[in-house]
Amino acid sequence: MNEDRFVLTDDVWLRLAPHLPGKQGDAGVTGKDNRLFLEAVLWRVRTGLPWRDLPPDFGNWNSVFRRFRRWAENGVFERVFNEISGVPDFEYAMIDGTIVQAHQKASGAKGGPQNQAIGRSRGGLTTKIVALVDALGNLANFVLLPGQAHDMKGVEPLIDGVAFDALLADKAFDADWLLTELDARGATAIMPPKANRKFLRDYDKHAYRWRHLIENFFAKIKEFRAIATRYEKTASSYAANWYLAAAIIALR
Repeated sequence: MNEDRFVLTDDVWLRLAPHLPGKQGDAGVTGKDNRLFLEAVLWRVRTGLPWRDLPPDFGNWNSVFRRFRRWAENGVFERVFNEISGVPDFEYAMIDGTIVQAHQKASGAKGGPQNQAIGRSRGGLTTKIVALVDALGNLANFVLLPGQAHDMKGVEPLIDGVAFDALLADKAFDADWLLTELDARGATAIMPPKANRKFLRDYDKHAYRWRHLIENFFAKIKEFRAIATRYEKTASSYAANWYLAAAIIALR
């Protein structure tokens, strides 16, 4: 095990540690070496290799996996992300979708693939991620959808209760209901109109250029191989990978 490749520097660990369960002072059993456990999970998210290939210095692979599943099911990684990312800068928000291949081993979870945000599209088994980022390009939230779902299905849960001055999106999000919703909020829609509209409304082309920030975020998070390809059978485990990777990106 090459510790030079570890992700959690002392400074990063000092910021993460207070938000993890099982630390001294918490009710219940004290977690065994949270730092090494988190490095083990990050090793898996960075490499995308099977849990069984976890280097033995991290501990028994099955024990690490079962602990990861407990944390994923209990929303630990989501809470850590929310604590680390802080208050988003919603001078404006950006929304977009990206699609990833789901490995054949990702199928087979209880309830069927559709219930685990796995669908079938041109590329085979896929998962779509619709994300909302703030004006600095930092992740605010995301939803998982089956790969064949339209990006618009992720919009309502992402913007519900979120206040922003403007929303930047590409023409795939040019829908009447969304334009009406933004107008009612007093928020500006910065998105090009679809070509088939009878009346091509104007939009702020200069501001629209900042939409590249959400593409930059997707590029950064897909450096983690277990993000760029989905190996997890359950949506909760795959979402946990996203929350953890996004927290690490926010700490850079």
